[in-house]
Amino acid sequence: MRRFLLILSVFILSFTTQAQELNCSVTVDAEQTGQPNLQVFRTLQQEMTDFVNNTKWTNKVFKNQERIDCNMSIIVSSFESNSFTATIQIQASRPVYGSSYNSPIYNYNDRQFSFDYTEFQPLNFNLNTFSSNLISVIAYHVYTIIGLDADTFELNGGDEYFETAKQIVNTAASSNFQGWKPTDGTQTRYRYNEAVISNVYQEFHTAMYEYHRKGLDEMAQSPKDAKSAITDAIETLAQINNRRPNSYLLRTFFDAKSDEIQSIFSGGPNVDIVKLVENLNKLAPTKRSNWSEIKY
Repeated sequence: MRRFLLILSVFILSFTTQAQELNCSVTVDAEQTGQPNLQVFRTLQQEMTDFVNNTKWTNKVFKNQERIDCNMSIIVSSFESNSFTATIQIQASRPVYGSSYNSPIYNYNDRQFSFDYTEFQPLNFNLNTFSSNLISVIAYHVYTIIGLDADTFELNGGDEYFETAKQIVNTAASSNFQGWKPTDGTQTRYRYNEAVISNVYQEFHTAMYEYHRKGLDEMAQSPKDAKSAITDAIETLAQINNRRPNSYLLRTFFDAKSDEIQSIFSGGPNVDIVKLVENLNKLAPTKRSNWSEIKY
């Protein structure tokens, strides 16, 4: 009996330690290259899947059911030798307490994603060294995802992960690749990270916590109070918008959340939506078709 329990304990421990932070699906779409069936694209997809899911990104233990669900879709437009031009769409979600629903927390289309890759090259991440734009871009988004997820469970819970993403930005800025420097545009990894760690946008973290922990996670128990909490969270985001209209951080938030917000306020117990819709139209005017579906 003792031998059985020892074996069982080793199995459970082994299973727990293998559960890393992410449960990520990675796809590589090379249709635009005209050569989508090359083995190099299949190898890249498998190696990226293994890299994202099997790397230990933090010093925290995640149970298997706590892993963060995400998708990364790499769309390669051209390549020559080992140089690739691509974009990457990243989406991530977190579970909602008392339901089977997963709430989107990140929807980012990274258009500055050129990289060098040689088939079967080792993929290793070192925070203090820039060795590959492929590795740095993926690691940056991984830490951003982990930070956003942590923000939804604990007020300012993601701070340390956003700071790690900042270290990646600083290290990669010495490279010739785009997206890492202030001069690379207004919708870049640099700009997103700059905003998410800035005191100017501090209310963003409060809103993330209120929206998810006090809002969505309470929906099963008290839907009206939960909807009111989400309304308050959007009001908090409006305070940011008053100072920094049309910020990239808020645009990215609503890229992830517009369909969900429309759904939340298109059924269930009534709450006052006049101010809510006014705020939403100011915060995300490009999503007016969503907001017009909020009818009561």
